[in-house]
Amino acid sequence: MKHIVLGISGGIAAYKSAELLRLLMKQGHSVQVVMTEAACHFISPTTLQALSGRPVYLDQWDERTPNNMAHINLGREADAIVIAPASADFIAKLAHGMADDLLSTLCLARNCPLMIAPAMNREMWQNKATARNIAQLTSDGVEILGPGTGLQACGETGMGRMLEPSELAEHIISSSQPKLFLGKKFLITAGPTYEAIDPVRGITNQSSGKMGYAIARAARESGAEVVLVSGPVSLATPVNVRRINVKSAEEMRDAVMREVAACDIFISVAAVADYRVANRSFQKIKKGSSALTLELVANPDILAEVAALEHPPYCVGFAAESENLAEHAEQKRRAKRLPLLVGNIAQDAIGQDDNELVLFDEQGSYPLPRADKLTLARQLMQHIALRHIGARK
Repeated sequence: MKHIVLGISGGIAAYKSAELLRLLMKQGHSVQVVMTEAACHFISPTTLQALSGRPVYLDQWDERTPNNMAHINLGREADAIVIAPASADFIAKLAHGMADDLLSTLCLARNCPLMIAPAMNREMWQNKATARNIAQLTSDGVEILGPGTGLQACGETGMGRMLEPSELAEHIISSSQPKLFLGKKFLITAGPTYEAIDPVRGITNQSSGKMGYAIARAARESGAEVVLVSGPVSLATPVNVRRINVKSAEEMRDAVMREVAACDIFISVAAVADYRVANRSFQKIKKGSSALTLELVANPDILAEVAALEHPPYCVGFAAESENLAEHAEQKRRAKRLPLLVGNIAQDAIGQDDNELVLFDEQGSYPLPRADKLTLARQLMQHIALRHIGARK
């Protein structure tokens, strides 16, 4: 759990800060809100106090702190300071080292990471003075989150809109994860494949892609460059992950083989169809009274092909079994000569937000108790780092 100081400066986007606060607390973080005087014109301190369960600080001379040094005390307690929204005025203060209120003084006296989420009119964002200030803050090591593009309160559309709370929360939480894979490249497959029968029908499966996407996010959080080859799913791409969309197993195989030479770690999470239709029709098959016969041929085994390369990456496979998990998973690991295989019971995991995994490698099996898929993905990163990175030191 981390302790975060959430700073709010004056801007209409301040209303989003309440949702950001809620999301951070939902992830188990404690949050202390510090507001500027201008911020109070857009959202009430009472609202933020009720949500955080902590008194909101506004005044650098606040007498609730015994030594009257709230700017020192609050900063020393924080693991990170996040300013959302960060107005053009407040950004200018930070860039020039000004300290004329509690929040700006707190930022100047900090000894922890500082992240800002700019929010302003598009002309203000494009102004050369703002560009200089952002460049200075970046040079000073401040992390800039956004802004995004969209409809603004003034009625105009363009760059300058504060990122949505869910995007900011993902950035903030990701930044606190250990950077186990800096300089490494992951190639990950996720989701189902779809094998066409005709232009409107096909063979697929119930994979939601959630586990693969969680692993892609966890790998990116760990500092790696991540390429995600995804079958057809309705999931948002994790931040700073390069996504390649495919449909069929053959398309997935081709995408993987184009990327695999540059990757250090390959994780095959996708539920790839074992068979495709040999006699696919390119016109819709009309419904008739007689039975329809489909000839099925085997699809490529992408994981086995990658593992058999002359210089393969570190390969991690997934085995979704309906029974006898340990027996079938270990057989699959040995047959494909994988250093690590992740097993789960399919009917307990498909489409769910949580899962229960067992890791199988040459040293034994390691159960990961049921948890949400992102938590499991982060635990998987730790195991891979221990086995892959640790073995090469």
